[in-house]
Amino acid sequence: PSQHRVQATVVGFLAALAAVILGWIPEGKFQVDHAVLLCSSSVATAFIASLLQGIIMVGVIVGSKKTGINPDNVATPIAASFGDLITLAILAWISQVPYPYISSLVCAFFLALTPLWIIISSKHPASRTLLYSGWEPVITAMIISSIGGLILDKTVSDPNLAGIVVYTPVINGIGGNLVAIQSSRFSTHLHFHCIPGEVPEEAKGCYYPCRTFCGSGANHRSAQVLLLLVVPGHLIFLYTIHLMKSGHTTLTPIFMAVYLTAALLQVFALLCIADWMVHCMWKNSKDPDSFSIPYLTALGDLLGTAMLALGFHFLWLIGDQDSDVGD
Repeated sequence: PSQHRVQATVVGFLAALAAVILGWIPEGKFQVDHAVLLCSSSVATAFIASLLQGIIMVGVIVGSKKTGINPDNVATPIAASFGDLITLAILAWISQVPYPYISSLVCAFFLALTPLWIIISSKHPASRTLLYSGWEPVITAMIISSIGGLILDKTVSDPNLAGIVVYTPVINGIGGNLVAIQSSRFSTHLHFHCIPGEVPEEAKGCYYPCRTFCGSGANHRSAQVLLLLVVPGHLIFLYTIHLMKSGHTTLTPIFMAVYLTAALLQVFALLCIADWMVHCMWKNSKDPDSFSIPYLTALGDLLGTAMLALGFHFLWLIGDQDSDVGD
């Protein structure tokens, strides 16, 4: 949809500005050519990736309905995975443009298209509503993810903890995908069984974690299954990283125990937050499909990075020499 092009362009530009400012403050110097390249790469990448991802998601949802698969179980993980892949590929390609002035023209071109997309979006009622109300979760999610990026940057700068960079995309990706599935299932359940502003009887009152996992309902079972998938899923990725010799650590029992504990705590917290957040948004007559997933995936990045950083700090403090942390 055209409102996604608007949000992608604006948020891409804001993300680039935030990166320029965060890079400028600690270094104390500002390089114009680097800032222009970053802004143009970010804006172009966000626009093109949003366009391609929108086309892919339409195909995924239509294909899921034709094959009898619940789109809630496949659409959000595919969106997140393809989004990361497409974004990184386009960003790597655009950032290698040899002529600096081309970067400026690319940035100006996509920013100039923004008014056109706003006009097109405003002609459709649903797009117009999302165009005006969809900025809060996207921009807030960008800020939350930036905090996680600062934590990662601070941790990677320590040579004893540099190995974290290999495992961060894994823990963040798995956690974000799992909570996105649960959020979509919650939202679909509310759309089918409740009217906006009213929540089911079991969701009323103060929230407590047992509400998410204890019960025989479909959402309770899905939360239990998603939590049980954490350990085997991460073990597969850990073993793959070990075979590819990409990590800076040896898979010792202590390292795996600390890593899996961080992953379990991350997903447990995200599933609890998703339960509380989706029902709160529905109670306030906000569509969770538009508001919750940006918040939850950003929180997944923040929690995953923070818990992994704590885990690596713990390994370093106890002197787990067999894991070779930071080699």
